Amino acid sequence: MSNVKERILGAVTVMSEEDAKKVWELICATFILNNAEEEIPDPEELEAMNAYKAGNPDYQPSISQSELIKKLGL
Repeated sequence: MSNVKERILGAVTVMSEEDAKKVWELICATFILNNAEEEIPDPEELEAMNAYKAGNPDYQPSISQSELIKKLGL
């Protein structure tokens, strides 16, 4: 995955649900996504998501949402 895509995923990960919905609406309004399909996470991705939900410090964001918003100029 490219650096840009990884940065986008990281940014969305730390956003509030409300902000993530706004970003999704922006994406839908900007790009035609009729060929987008939902991917089923592989076991490694599921393990990482579960560790994040459990509060494992190795899987927690290293930047706060407010710091990220400032850094991205949003």
